Parts: sequence; C-alpha cells; structure tokens
Amino acid sequence: MESVSSVFKRNCHIDLRDVDFNKKLKLSTLFSYFQDVASLDAESHGFGIETLEKKFGAAWVLTRIRVEIIRMPSWDEEITIETWALKPSKIEFNRDYLVKDANGNIIVRAVSKWVIMDIKERKLKRTELVEFPFQVNITERVMEGRLEKLKHFGKLEPAYKKIIGYSDIDFNGHINNSKYVDYIMDCFQVEDLKNHSIQSIDINFNQEALPGDSLALFKDISKLDENIIYIEGENQSTQSVVFKSFIIIK
Repeated sequence: MESVSSVFKRNCHIDLRDVDFNKKLKLSTLFSYFQDVASLDAESHGFGIETLEKKFGAAWVLTRIRVEIIRMPSWDEEITIETWALKPSKIEFNRDYLVKDANGNIIVRAVSKWVIMDIKERKLKRTELVEFPFQVNITERVMEGRLEKLKHFGKLEPAYKKIIGYSDIDFNGHINNSKYVDYIMDCFQVEDLKNHSIQSIDINFNQEALPGDSLALFKDISKLDENIIYIEGENQSTQSVVFKSFIIIK
C-alpha cells in the first residue's frame, strides 16, 4: 500500500447560496464541502466515486462525524478545507478535516468515519476491497475522543414529520448526509437561531431512508440547561432509527 505525505486542500469562496439568514455558512453546506473534498481526495488516489462504482459496484458512505465549530465563516469569505485519510480498520476509513480562514486560522475541526457499501446488495464491504493510500505520518486526530454510538438521555418529544422526495436524495438513491443536517436544523425555531449558534455536532448515520419514506423527527431537551440537545430521525415505515445527533449550542 502506498504511503502519502500530502494533505488534500481546496479553497472555497462563500457565496450567497451557501449562507443562511445570518449570512453565515449553512451547516448543511459545510457538510457538502466535506463530502466534496473527501471525494476529490479519493479520486486523486484513483478511488473516486465513478471508479468505485464501475470497478467494484460500491459507493462511499459516511457513517459518523463530529464537527467542532470555533467560528462559522461568513458570506464572501475565502476559506481553505484540508482533509486526509488515516489508517483504516477492517470496515471503516477514518478521515479528518480542518477549515482555515484567509489568515490560516483554524475555524472548524471535524473527524469522520466512512465505509464502502455495495450498491446493489446495500451491504458493507471490507476496506481491503480497495488499497486506498493513507497518511502514515499522521496518527493524531484533530480533536480528542472516539466517535461513539449516540443515545438520548431523557424523554423524546415529537418535532415534525418529513416525506422524503426528489430534492432529498443523491446519486446513491438515498438521503445525502447534508440533508439530515437541514432536518436537524429545522427542529429549531428561527428566532432561537438568531440568538444561538452550533458549537459542535455529532451525527450517527444508522440506516438509509429512501424516496417515499416518512421520517419522524424527535428531540430530547432534558439537558437544555447545559446547552445540549439530542435529535433523531425515525423511518416510520420500518420503525428504525435512521440517524442520531448530539448538539451543543452556544
């Protein structure tokens, strides 16, 4: 397996379509950026989206991620996103991210886990399927703590329901990970988001949700006095939890 010494970097300009009513980068757009740079990095090593599909009948799927936001960039700002893959386990690929402003200051950190899924069977493949090169000279993560399984800590309350449609799905035929972030943010009132922002977010992507599925969103605010909120989405057709999220607000 080839060793790699370079970190993949991509410069991004924050356009009006990328921001919310505060003219700050939307959290879901940040997740889209992460997906884009991960795909470009994999492609630069010969294991991009099209190659993985044509050669192995498989696709990259994000399973867990934690994002720590020091400062969310604003409209018309220039940022640089850095990413690199670490040594994989038998099933999972680990990938870290840093987002820097024009002065080189770190404003966002993220750690993530990815898997390879067989497109037809919808089953996971071992990482040995591809000899993906990883960073042998980077062993420390950009933040401490393992990406654990999330669970609620109090009573779940209904937030709202969503029918999955055309605008929700991606080229894999299921909901894109960035869309779940929009669903999570829609659990907050707009007035609340004027006075508070996201300090960190953890998400576990547990199951697929497909077009026509009804997704019910629930939230646990029993630790709101500690600025902690738990949100999950349940597929009402299968009664399975599609995603779980743990949010710290400031």
